[in-house]
Amino acid sequence: MVKLAFIGTNEGNGHIFSWSAIVNGRYNLDLMKECGYPVIVDYLSKQPPENLGISDAYVTHVWTEDKETAIKVAKTTYIENVIDTPEQAIGKVDAAVITTDIGSSHIHLAKPFIEAGLPVFIDKPLADNEQDLKTFYQWHIQGKKIMSCSSMRYAKEIKAIDFSSGEKIEFVSGVMSKSWERYGVHAVEGLCSITGLGIDAILNIGNENLNLAFIDFKSGLQCLLQVIYYSTVFGRYDVFCRKKTFTIEISDYFYMFKNQLEHIVKFVKTGISPFPFSETMEIIKTIIAGIKSRNEKRKVYLDEINMD
Repeated sequence: MVKLAFIGTNEGNGHIFSWSAIVNGRYNLDLMKECGYPVIVDYLSKQPPENLGISDAYVTHVWTEDKETAIKVAKTTYIENVIDTPEQAIGKVDAAVITTDIGSSHIHLAKPFIEAGLPVFIDKPLADNEQDLKTFYQWHIQGKKIMSCSSMRYAKEIKAIDFSSGEKIEFVSGVMSKSWERYGVHAVEGLCSITGLGIDAILNIGNENLNLAFIDFKSGLQCLLQVIYYSTVFGRYDVFCRKKTFTIEISDYFYMFKNQLEHIVKFVKTGISPFPFSETMEIIKTIIAGIKSRNEKRKVYLDEINMD
């Protein structure tokens, strides 16, 4: 049995509730209705009981800065141990899952587990600044077991489409909700699931609530990601090919979260990430370059985000 510690949460992010329910295979519906995230109640309640649970894995420990939140999570999703500090899980679990989506909080939360030699999954975005990304990169090249990605990597609506039937992709337009700092990584990772990697530069001409990010690929492909804080759209892409246009709307949140969690458990068991760390580096460099571009009002090349 793979024992997991879920560490941290933040306002606007209910992953610690939904992910622990999916992994542990059960939850208290009445308590889940009080978690503050109706969308979680909606997609979990639509699943038959047999769809819940990750084989040979269980969340055994939970910590949040506000202990009352951790107690609520534990009662809602049947986690046995509420701990007073993240470090208390070391020696009792096989891996840690950092369940906050504030990039600047991740070094502090992940460090005890990384230094203890435990595999760590870090919710998106891995980092939101250059210095923290350098630290994670150094840990990676030292052989530390770190995995981080957006759940958009596992969206079935993208995986279901054979874009080659439209021949060459000429342009992609994407829409995402919330902030660039937190949800831009969803937009970028979903885009790269469509186009492949190879981002060269980004020009973000928007502001904090309305990010209009033009993405240049080394292949010459150009794309536009619109990360709009007050959008009710989570993940829509229009893919313009020479012979056909595809419109993709991401809607099956349960599917992509469960697949992501299954890959996390496999990573813990094998010590091998399901994708190269270089992919995470490129995506997070794009997020950091997008912030830099918006602040400095210029196109920023990913090569400027130097890891030396």
